[in-house]
Amino acid sequence: MADDRIAASLVLGSGGARGLAHIGVIRALREHGGYEIRAITGSSIGALIGGLHAADRLAPYTDWVRGLSRADVWGLLDFSFTRKGLIEGERVMKRLAELVGDARIEALPIPFTAVASDIERRREVWMSRGSLFEAIRASIAIPGLFTPVERDGRLLVDGGLLSPLPIAPTLPHDAKLTIAVSLDGAPERSATLPPERGERAEAAPESEGPLQRWFRWAREARPNAKEAISFSAFDVIAKSFDAMQDRIARYQIAAYRPDILIEIQNDACGVLDFHRADEMIELGYRRAQAALRRARADGAAADA
Repeated sequence: MADDRIAASLVLGSGGARGLAHIGVIRALREHGGYEIRAITGSSIGALIGGLHAADRLAPYTDWVRGLSRADVWGLLDFSFTRKGLIEGERVMKRLAELVGDARIEALPIPFTAVASDIERRREVWMSRGSLFEAIRASIAIPGLFTPVERDGRLLVDGGLLSPLPIAPTLPHDAKLTIAVSLDGAPERSATLPPERGERAEAAPESEGPLQRWFRWAREARPNAKEAISFSAFDVIAKSFDAMQDRIARYQIAAYRPDILIEIQNDACGVLDFHRADEMIELGYRRAQAALRRARADGAAADA
């Protein structure tokens, strides 16, 4: 019975392909049956997964992303060569537009808020009305990588820039507790997914351009196998963004402490490793199950 479930707000954080773990978290919450999601907020990949779930379109997206190979991911990256962003994003956005359709946020069965960053006014923007696709497109526009979105006279980029774990937008909603999923958990190399460094890369597609080939080489090549850490330029950008998000997320957790915090380690996969969907979904599922067990144990102890 829905009346027996605990009303919860769900907060989905930013973190690139690690955010596919959000799918596993949602699956665990649905299977648990003890919670009813009354509101969802998300930044970047969290806005994408959260918006699709609120629109009841997460299943087709999951089927699609699970079928992507590394070559498929590269094929979706259309380089723009503009001063606003390295990747135009039209190929992947076209597919997302097909999945989302013309849904309006205010008409969704679950209240939803996507968070983006206004880089000119230096403030976060909460989008809870209007086109769902446009809100998601703005929230996932990683600065310097994807081109920004112009909306209502503002230039919007990735919500994770200013609000990687947007708990505050859930506060006005009628929910008994808040469940937050952070993609900036501490590295756990002994327990994380197997690294891909030892794997042979898939053959590059015939249509791969020179810049795509350079990025692929930069991500896979390591000049000295004995070196513990060796980063390409893209790695440095991604890890710098992760470090900034981690610090901000810690402040957000301290200011608006969630009732249940589910953390995905920040070294689980690379920011563009969407070909590892099955692994990340399973990781999110396991992490959510563990967090829910702890919550039940803490609740039983408090009642004793």
